[in-house]
Order: sequence, then C-alpha cells, then structure tokens
Amino acid sequence: MTFDVTAVRRQFPILSETIDGRPVHYLDNGASAQTPLAVIDAVHKYETTSRANVLRGVHRLAERATEAYENARSEVATFLGVDPMEIVFTGGCTAAINLVAYSYGSLLKPGDRILLSELEHHSNIVPWQLLRARSGIEIDVLPVTVDGRIDLAALQRLVTARTKLISVAHVSNVTGALVDVGAVVAAARGVGAKVMLDGAQRAPHGPVDLPALGIDFYVFAGHKAYGPNGIGALWARSELLEAMPPFHGGGSMIGRVAFAETTWAPPPRRFEAGTPPIGPAIGLGTACKWMGALDWTAAHAHEMALVQRLMDGLQKIDGTRLFGPASLQSRYPVVSFLLDDVHPHDVAQTLDSFGVAVRAGHHCAQPLMDRFDLDGTTRVSIAPYNDNTDIDALLTGVQHAARTLR
Repeated sequence: MTFDVTAVRRQFPILSETIDGRPVHYLDNGASAQTPLAVIDAVHKYETTSRANVLRGVHRLAERATEAYENARSEVATFLGVDPMEIVFTGGCTAAINLVAYSYGSLLKPGDRILLSELEHHSNIVPWQLLRARSGIEIDVLPVTVDGRIDLAALQRLVTARTKLISVAHVSNVTGALVDVGAVVAAARGVGAKVMLDGAQRAPHGPVDLPALGIDFYVFAGHKAYGPNGIGALWARSELLEAMPPFHGGGSMIGRVAFAETTWAPPPRRFEAGTPPIGPAIGLGTACKWMGALDWTAAHAHEMALVQRLMDGLQKIDGTRLFGPASLQSRYPVVSFLLDDVHPHDVAQTLDSFGVAVRAGHHCAQPLMDRFDLDGTTRVSIAPYNDNTDIDALLTGVQHAARTLR
C-alpha cells in the first residue's frame, strides 16, 4: 500500500510558497489546515457565477446559489453517513457547541448534570458553564490519565441518573488521544443520557460513520477540515432537532411571523437564521467531497508513520519529553512535547526560523495544563500533505533549540 503524498501536495498551492527563502513546513493543522484547489475553485465559482442569497429568490442566480448550498449540505451528510436534513450549518465548531448548549440545554432543568472531561477545549467547557449560570445545571468532570487519555474507569462513578449529556472530544487537540466512544455511549445509554462528540480534530482525517458510533450530536469546523473559515457543521438526531427551540431568531428560520406569535421552520432551517455563510458552506461541502475521495487507509498509515518518525526523533534529543500517548494505538496525528527549561513559545519561535509552523501554549485547554502543572506545550499536528521533509526540518529546529536556548 502506497500513498502518493507528492500528488496530494500539488493540490495545495500554499505548500509551494517560501518565507524568507525557506520552504513552508506547515505542521499547525490542528489550528487550521490548508485548503486544496478544489475548495478554492468551488468558492470562486460561487462568488463569480452564482453569487446571490439562498432560499428567498426566484431568479436564476438565486436558484444556482440555493442548489450549490443544499448540495454542500448533502456532501457533509455523505461524509458523516447521515441524512442531509440532520445537518445544520453554523459559524464554526464553537458556534455548533453553543447552539447545542443553548437549544438542547434549554430543555434541561436545575439539578440535571453534564459530564465533560479534563481534556476538553475551552469551546466545550465555557458554553456549559454559561448554561449552568442560566439554568442551574451541574457539571461533572472526567479525570485524565497520566498518558493523556480520558480515565474511563471514572465513568461508572460519575455517570448517574441525573446525567443528561456527556460531551467529550472525539480526538484530543493536545494529546491526539482517540476517545473510546463505545465505552462512553454504553455508560450514557445506561442512564438515558445523550452523547455529543467534538469532532474538530477527528473530522480532518477521513469520513466518520456516525450511525455506527451510536451518538446523538456531532460537531466539527470547516477551517480544520481543509475548508474555509467561518463555517462549521452540527449533526443531531432528527428527533432531537425537532424538540429543540431555535438559537438565533431572524429570517429563514421561521414559519410565519406575527406580533402575536411566530412559528418556526422545521430543522435544519430552524437553526440557520438570516443569510448563512453561503460561500464557506459550499467550500466545506467540497472539502468533505475531497476528503471522501482520498484513500484513508493509506493516508492514515502515512500520517501515523510521520508521527512515529517524529516521536522517535524527539526522544533522541536530550531534554525533550512527549506529552500524551507514547504509542500509535488509539491516537491521531497530534503530538505535544516539552523541552526542559525552555518555554514552548521560544521553541516555536526557533522552529519558525527554520520555516516550521507549529502551535505553542495551552491550546485552549487550560484545565488540562493545570492538571499537569504546565504552562503549555509545543504541538505538532499532521495532515496527509505533510511528508518526511516537514518532520526532519522540525527535528533539526528542536535540536537547535536544545543547543542554544538552555
């Protein structure tokens, strides 16, 4: 089995750019991935041949725009293995989580409990805290093991009859650990709770079979999945969407408006008030189609070979410590590390001088950093278009940092 990374790289114009004469070694995909020509072309086509508002117009440009917008919804649904009418376009992954926290959260009552984990991104913590302040629900927190995974042994202790939702990261944005979805779903079903997965770090690595997972909500971001900024998607079971009130009010999401009473459109329109991000949605649909066309068995093997090369190389550099799972089992290509006595920001700035882009800091996961008494880590996040030259440039930069910054 071979993976033609050169052919994939040719589809990403930015990878041929140079900065200060150096090639770009982009390893910050967990923050934002790069965008292939297919997505750029799809958005350009909409903006230059079909730009109009959707749903409202009867002229041909509006019909073109509406068709492209709804086709994008179908492409996202195909990527996730679900019904297009269960897909809600949002402004991003954060917006999708906030939608669930507000709309589904409005159905909860004081004393109901939400279960999160210490691994969560702030976007899967703060919306629930806001709900707690509004409605009096309570939040429980699953601890994290020393190797950066959710401590599933604590599930039985923390899941009770009052637990109404478990919301956790499908893949950690700091450690790369893949959650045991089956264990989480089994614990939730035992008490009648729902399950939501934050798929921001999982969706960029190939189609997701949501029916097989048995969950209730799934969210992900376009800009991390080779699509445009300003777009994300929420999937929820149709019966949940039907029961949930709208999050925003305005045009498109209504049945009929009168001052005495307003009725709501059926989902997904109910949750897409106003003019949606049409071009970005079309771009996201194209990104999902592009991902769906890749051989992900080969692509994932390629990504994990790079992870192994990275971890092996880092462990040979004196003073470097990996943070998170030490093996390739049940993980995705996100790797965090520390360099003793050197702040992660200084490591990242040194790497930038070698043309290597990584992320440094707490990665919007301050409770996790507090759990391990860390200021932050340096994070490497890999995509299918990365290759050995990217990993080797990073290792050269870390070796330089180890020599010069300590």
